[in-house]
Amino acid sequence: MDTSSPKPESPAGNVPEFSVAEISGAVRRTLEGAFGRVRVRGEITECKRYPSGHIYLSLKDENAKLESVIWKTAVARLSVQPENGVEVIATGRITTYADRSKYQMVIDRLEYAGEGALLARIEKLRAKLTAEGLFETARKRAIPALPRIVGVVTSEAGAVIQDIRTTIARRFPRRIILWPVPVQGAGAAERIAAAIEGFGRLAEGGPVPRPDVLIVARGGGSLEDLMAFNEEVVVRAAAACPIPLISAVGHETDTTLIDFAADRRAPTPTAAAEMAVPARAELLAALDQTGARLRGAATRQLRAAETVLLRLERRLPDIPARVTDYRRRLDEGGEALPGALRGFLRVKRDALAPLAVPHPRAGIAARRHALQLLESRQTAALARRVQRGRGQRALAAFSAAPLLGLLRERRARLEGVARQLEALSYNAILARGFALVRDAAGDPLTRAADVAPGARLSISFADGQVAATAEDGSAKKRGKPAAPRQGSLL
Repeated sequence: MDTSSPKPESPAGNVPEFSVAEISGAVRRTLEGAFGRVRVRGEITECKRYPSGHIYLSLKDENAKLESVIWKTAVARLSVQPENGVEVIATGRITTYADRSKYQMVIDRLEYAGEGALLARIEKLRAKLTAEGLFETARKRAIPALPRIVGVVTSEAGAVIQDIRTTIARRFPRRIILWPVPVQGAGAAERIAAAIEGFGRLAEGGPVPRPDVLIVARGGGSLEDLMAFNEEVVVRAAAACPIPLISAVGHETDTTLIDFAADRRAPTPTAAAEMAVPARAELLAALDQTGARLRGAATRQLRAAETVLLRLERRLPDIPARVTDYRRRLDEGGEALPGALRGFLRVKRDALAPLAVPHPRAGIAARRHALQLLESRQTAALARRVQRGRGQRALAAFSAAPLLGLLRERRARLEGVARQLEALSYNAILARGFALVRDAAGDPLTRAADVAPGARLSISFADGQVAATAEDGSAKKRGKPAAPRQGSLL
C-alpha cells in the first residue's frame, strides 16, 4: 500500500518516478537476477574477522576492487581460510547494501586460484616456520626399533590404512590404533591436527594405550587435495607431538610442510609402515648371523686360552715331585727337632753362664737385712722421739756443760761400735784382698773339698762378682805344703 502524497503532473509523463527504497530494491533484484551465482578471481585484501563471526574482505585485481562478506554460517564450511595477499577464486552471489548504496559479494566458498597461488602461500608459511625453528634437525627424534603399538592418522575408507595394516602384518605384527580423519576438504586440517594432539595426550597405562610411533598418511592427489597437510595448524601439531612421527603424504614426488616437521618422511604409506616396524625375517637372519659370529668368537677365544694354558703348563714344575720332596724334608725336620731343641737350650745356657747374675737368695737376704736395719732405725728414732718428749723438762734443768759431755761420751761410744762393726764386716775383709766364693745355689764355700770339678762358682770381690768354673776341687789331689825347716842355731 503506497502512503506517499499524490504526485504532481510531470511535464514528461512517460518517465516513471521511484522512491529510494524502490530503486534500491530494483537494483538489488537486477544484480541478483543477472549474477545469480558467480565465481570471482582476485587477491584478498582488507580481510577482517569481527567478534560476531562474520568476515569482511575485498577482492582486487590490477583494475578494480570488490567488497565482499562471508557470513559466520559459511565460515565453518570453508576449505580455505581467507588471508591477505592470497589469490583465490570466490564463489557466491552479488547483492547490494542499500544503507550505503553499495554492492558486495556474499561468499560461501573459497579455493586457491591455481597452483601458483598455492605454492606462494606454502612457501611463505614454510619460511615463517623455518624462522621459528620448527624444522631444525636437532628436533628430530629416533624411531623406536620395535614399537608395541602403532598409531595411524588417516581416512578409514581409503586404501592407505589397508596398505599399512598389510605391511605391518607381513613384516612384524603389531597392534594398530586408527584415528579416522578426513584427509581433504573443509575442516580436514583441524581434524588432522586434533588427531595428532589427541594421540599425544594419551597417558601411559591408560584405558587407551599410547602409541610408540605415529604415522600420518594419505594417498596421492593434486596440490589442492594435499593442502590440508600444508596448513599451519597441522604443521605445528606435528612439530609439538611428543610421539615420534612419520609423515607419508602423497607419492614420492609430493612434498608437504608436515614432511619438514615430522621426525621421518616416507615416500609412500607402505614405506612408512616399513619404517615403523622392522622385518621379522631380517631380524631372525641378523640374530642367526650374530649368533654364529658370537660362537665363532667364543671358539677362537677358547682355543687361544687353551694354547696359553698349554704353554704355561710346560713351564710349571712337577707338582707331585715337589710335594714328595717337601714331605720328605718335613719328616727329616720332625726327627731332628728334639735334638735341635736340646742343642738350642744348651747353647742358650752356655751363653747365660758367663753373665754375673747374683743368686736370688743373696738378693733376698740383702733386702731383708736392709728392711731390718730400717725397722731398727725407725724404732730407735721413735724411742728417741719419745725420750726427747719426756726429757725436755729434764734437759731444761741441766746445764749445757754436762749435756755436751754426755753427747761426746755417747758419740765416742757409737764411733767405737761402728769401728768394731766395720772390722767384723766381710766387706772390709774383701777390701783387704780376700774373696767370697759361692756355689751355684748362692751358698758360701769355706773348704776346697766342697768344690766339685766343673762346678759353677761365683766369686765376690770388693768391687763386684766374677763367674768361674772349678777345674779340680779335690783336696786330696793337692800336695800338702812342706813343713818349714828350723834353721840351725849354730
